[in-house]
Amino acid sequence: FSAEQEAEALRKAMKGLGTDEDAIIETLTKLNLSQRQQVLITYKSTIGRDLIDDLKSELSGNFERVIVGLMTATTMYDVHELRRALKGAGTDEGCLIEILASRTNDEIRRINDNYQLQYGSTLEDDIVSDTSSMFRRVLVSLATGNRDEGTFVDEALAQQDAQALYEAGEKKWGTDEVQFVSILCTRNRCHLLRVFDVYKVIANKDITDSIKSEMSGDLEDALLAVVKCMRNKPAYFAERLYKSMKGLGTDDSTLIRVMVSRAEIDMLYIRREFLAMYGKSLHSFIE
Repeated sequence: FSAEQEAEALRKAMKGLGTDEDAIIETLTKLNLSQRQQVLITYKSTIGRDLIDDLKSELSGNFERVIVGLMTATTMYDVHELRRALKGAGTDEGCLIEILASRTNDEIRRINDNYQLQYGSTLEDDIVSDTSSMFRRVLVSLATGNRDEGTFVDEALAQQDAQALYEAGEKKWGTDEVQFVSILCTRNRCHLLRVFDVYKVIANKDITDSIKSEMSGDLEDALLAVVKCMRNKPAYFAERLYKSMKGLGTDDSTLIRVMVSRAEIDMLYIRREFLAMYGKSLHSFIE
């Protein structure tokens, strides 16, 4: 890998009349994220121009969004997406849920730090001013990046949590959402998987079915996302991709965000889950 050569190739693809888009795709997709970051620096030092600015002026639409996304460091990409979801026209709840429910504590903390540096306000303050009621509480809880990330399963506590969830939902008239939020947003993954198993025995239905029947709207979506990410994160993203493309029209924002943000994390697993879940390859679906 030579950052100089790749920088040169990109400049060449954009210089003169018309842009060689294939050359840009070819160059950027064969590099990994840290190599692309090196190209960014080298481009500026050897050519004296800002690569992102050049790409933005040469490209447009969704193609521009994918390429600029690929050139953006992981944490900053999440930061930009969250900001767009909160400050754009209307709130993109799906984006907020997807990022906050699927990132690790470490990732969330980095997002918080960079968000504040970039925009001068905290992510939490912006979530609070842009969302409401119980949905707001789920997002704020997830945005603290304070989930237990151990692997210890306390069997007695698992029984207790499952019972508490049952009594907060299926068993009573109306739903005690706080109970759901406090358990689903703070316990570790291994513990929650055990809670879901116990819950199924007590309630005689899956936790996801209970959430669907007890909640609605954004709150339902957020808690379902948490459960799905705990069970199988690649499958959660496979479903996000499927829903972004099926039916009439495409939800480009979601499609681009998942492809760009997971490309070097778990894309191979996502592809495998996609094929298993929908009987079609992700490749053919995108085409």
